[in-house]
Amino acid sequence: MHNILIVGGGTAGWMTALLMAHSWRNKPVKIALVESSDIGIIGVGEGSTPSMKRFFATLGITDNEWMPACEATYKVNIRFDGWSPATGVNSYCHPFISQLDRHSEAAFIENCLKRRQGLAVVTAPEQFLFNGYLAERYLQPLASDNFPFRIEYGYHFDSILLGRYLRDHAISLGVTHHTATIKQVEQAVNGDIRAVIADDGRSFAADLFVDCSGFNSLLLQQTLQVPFESFNTHLLNDAAIALPSAALAPLPTQTQATAMQAGWAWQIPLRHRTGNGYVYSSAFLSKDQAETELRAALGLLDTDVNVRHLNMQVGQVRQHWFRNCVAVGLSQGFIEPLEATALHLVQTAVETFIEDYDAGQWSAQFQSRFNASIRQRFEATRDYILAHYVFNTRNDSDYWLAARQRPELPDTFEAIQQAWFAVRDLTPVLQKQNRETMFGPLSWYCLFAGYGVFPPLSPNQPPAAFLQQQDAWLTHGIGSLFAGCVKNFSRANSL
Repeated sequence: MHNILIVGGGTAGWMTALLMAHSWRNKPVKIALVESSDIGIIGVGEGSTPSMKRFFATLGITDNEWMPACEATYKVNIRFDGWSPATGVNSYCHPFISQLDRHSEAAFIENCLKRRQGLAVVTAPEQFLFNGYLAERYLQPLASDNFPFRIEYGYHFDSILLGRYLRDHAISLGVTHHTATIKQVEQAVNGDIRAVIADDGRSFAADLFVDCSGFNSLLLQQTLQVPFESFNTHLLNDAAIALPSAALAPLPTQTQATAMQAGWAWQIPLRHRTGNGYVYSSAFLSKDQAETELRAALGLLDTDVNVRHLNMQVGQVRQHWFRNCVAVGLSQGFIEPLEATALHLVQTAVETFIEDYDAGQWSAQFQSRFNASIRQRFEATRDYILAHYVFNTRNDSDYWLAARQRPELPDTFEAIQQAWFAVRDLTPVLQKQNRETMFGPLSWYCLFAGYGVFPPLSPNQPPAAFLQQQDAWLTHGIGSLFAGCVKNFSRANSL
């Protein structure tokens, strides 16, 4: 393979270009990217998981270099508000897991076990996991030099600015950039893609084509006819709106996900603005109703702030790599941005492709291995997102009732759910499914505990004073540890 053509830009296209240019920098591989100036960036997923930290580290780019250029902020946590009010849990957090949590996660898991056995014990994730503690105090995940524990974090960023930054860096590494609108795809006799043709007649040939053309999936789905498998039997949401508001002060270090009438609203704090949006189901809410509800929630009913309406195709392609084409980003699949997994899946797809291609080139064995691995990651993400809806306890709209009464659930999801209610450890189940790479046991414990997914309290409780003493000892010990540790951190300010 000597020539690679990436069709489509945006964050997915330029991340692909950078990872390939870096990994194959010492090989005779030419990488080019062609994108249309007429097609804008979706710009909904403006948050990340900690995988993005590794992405920049791989490229040798520091936070001080890229974050100011992209108006980026740190993210240590996701806060969920109003998803499970009937259990008495108004909000809960899903923090990124850090090294310091090794000293407290066992207590969290033990208390979740006791609560599943009917004992009245504390199970709020933020009382056991350090990043939740940081987020409550608006603290950045940057410790003093003598702090011995590594803190995991992701980012919030302006997606348009990030796409431009990645483009400029990729070009500096030798990636060729073409601006053109692709109108035609030429195939060889054997069915492989031979070239793509622009509306001005230019032809772009390559050995490998990377489809980053968005939901249109010009190459993989339209040309090679790889089927798209929808997740709409499990996940209801198929639309979103986005609008900005003023920047927050002080800057939060967490994403907010608030339950709404027919979906949920995000709040993403950037330095120059706050990103807001509403992910919803068009079967339960019209575009105008969704816009009115979000504007009212933000106090923007009487303003002329522009709103972007978006349609979502939730699911994945049957084969992510087919013939001489691999799809990355929206062209390969999409799952709503509730856990900010979009760029995580992009990065994983590209890194896995590079690894499998290096191991087996065009062999069917490694192509199959790649496809199985990426499908599994999409399914693992689907299951975790699905859990947010199945375990909701809202009764204020038909949407929320339908969300938890899905006609069928994936077998993999059922296995996790059954293990929880059978008071078993979730780790062996997730290991058997090979699902830990996306959402490990602690993430699932956070969700179950955060939603209050527990049986009724047992009538045979130890003396209340004993339980209170045990909880006080536990939370005081962990709280004292965290209180000492936060002295090494400061509030979010400009870099």
